[in-house]
Amino acid sequence: MPKTDLFQDSPPPPSSGAEPTSGAEPTSGAATTPGGRPQGRHPGLPNRRSRHDSTRGTVAKIVLLGLVDALAVYVLMMLFLSQSWGALAVSSAVVLAINWIYLRKGGLPAKYLAPGVLFLLVFQVFVVLFSGYIAFTNYGDGHNSTKDDAIAAIQLTAQKRVPDSPAYKAAVLTKGSDFYLLFTDPDGKASIGRTGTPLQEVPDAGTDSTGKANSVDGYRTLNFQEIVANQQEILALTVPVSDDPADGTLRTADGSNAYEFKPALTYDAAADTFTDTDTGTVYRDNGKGAFADSNGETLTTGWKIDVGMENFARAFTDPSLRGPLLGVILWTFTFAVTSVGLTFALGLFLAVTFNREDLRGKKVYRILMILPYAFPAFLSGLVWSGILNPQFGWLNQTLLGGATIGWLTDPFLAKISVLVVNLWLGFPYMFLVCTGALQSLPTELDEAARMDGAGPWRVFRSIKLPLLLVSIAPLLISSFAFNFNNFNVIYMLTGGGPRFADTDRDIGATDILITLVYKVAFGQGTGRDYGLASALAIIIFIIVATVSAISFKQTKALEDVNS
Repeated sequence: MPKTDLFQDSPPPPSSGAEPTSGAEPTSGAATTPGGRPQGRHPGLPNRRSRHDSTRGTVAKIVLLGLVDALAVYVLMMLFLSQSWGALAVSSAVVLAINWIYLRKGGLPAKYLAPGVLFLLVFQVFVVLFSGYIAFTNYGDGHNSTKDDAIAAIQLTAQKRVPDSPAYKAAVLTKGSDFYLLFTDPDGKASIGRTGTPLQEVPDAGTDSTGKANSVDGYRTLNFQEIVANQQEILALTVPVSDDPADGTLRTADGSNAYEFKPALTYDAAADTFTDTDTGTVYRDNGKGAFADSNGETLTTGWKIDVGMENFARAFTDPSLRGPLLGVILWTFTFAVTSVGLTFALGLFLAVTFNREDLRGKKVYRILMILPYAFPAFLSGLVWSGILNPQFGWLNQTLLGGATIGWLTDPFLAKISVLVVNLWLGFPYMFLVCTGALQSLPTELDEAARMDGAGPWRVFRSIKLPLLLVSIAPLLISSFAFNFNNFNVIYMLTGGGPRFADTDRDIGATDILITLVYKVAFGQGTGRDYGLASALAIIIFIIVATVSAISFKQTKALEDVNS
């Protein structure tokens, strides 16, 4: 058999300074230099395509960076106008850092890491730090701004009509999506304003035959039908007379006449007190972010202050929260541990069952097993809520022949229902994990154990399960943390109910800590209290972190299985 050269189509490497022989021809159609290099390429210089790509990349970088800078300039202007100096300083530093990273030569890793780090800082680190700060304040309904804002809000809300005040003729105008009131005082002077915008004189306003101002350039005057259609928004208009809230406001009750209102509470800046003009009651700063009288009655609007550890103390000392909170904590642990145990047991059982090599159609069975995992948890919770409805649910009306079992209204049955629904939602995950872990185990161990006379249960208990736990134990810990904060299944299925009777808060038998935090934060029953909700969130973090740390430490013992 003749000898074949695998590289016979390649030209021989030219020797240094040697000319190619007269009979040799280049293998490609490109012209070559005497040294054997293709013509048109020079060592150390980029070709035209590289230069073209580099130019396009530079232009694209400049355009994208310009768009980002344009948005950043707008944000910085808004921060400057709102006098948010801290946010302005931080935002300016971030913008400068981004421009420095992407305009300088080199530093390629920083160009890729910068977006991820920025989003991490904004959406994770900042949120955690801000929530931690809020936990030490009284931030919530009635305490969400500064003391000056609270004083102005009290003066604006505590308004009553001035007796025998002159009537102002009024017309309703609109500009964009905002409504304005155009007033004509008894002297015939026209002024315009809206809620939050003090009166401004309009010397060139159009008037009707009675001298009432009814039009202004740039505004559209509403007719009677439009006023009736938008009467709620129009009646809510409260136009300040000036920048000083003590000067009062103008309001209309019918869109054609307006009257003067002034605060029923007068503020004395020197004494820092409010005085009720009808009763003479004096309200003073009580040191807790509110004005209170001698009996402890406070005005509705307060301001945000630092309260230290008060929110943490309230969580365990407030009579309306202390008892329900302890019950919620116990149920949260029960729910999380039981959910992990049940889903793991069922998932492992199904994984072992459908892992048999002689089982026909196991691919189809596996697909059916993971179907619940494909549905969103919040949607599944709503569906199960309808199925388990005591009056109209499919389970009672169809399967149980019209029974009225309170699956969601009885405290004990509601907890059982939550666990069953969560089992239905959670076992496919454990089934997938256990299936993968089982298939990764070496078959030699199973065969060796059977040769030694071990039965199937002995093989599973002494060999497979310990090896499975080595890889699955961290996932069980993460599953515990997930179920500890499993908001969807609780809130969508039972809403936390049935409600406890010994508290004025909306807390129920199936509430876990995260649903309790949601109700406290968003005013389910007692108004929004972000400070207390943040304190409870920190308590949840401490509990989960402690349990996870202890569990991970205990799982180190499983590492001896592989040694």
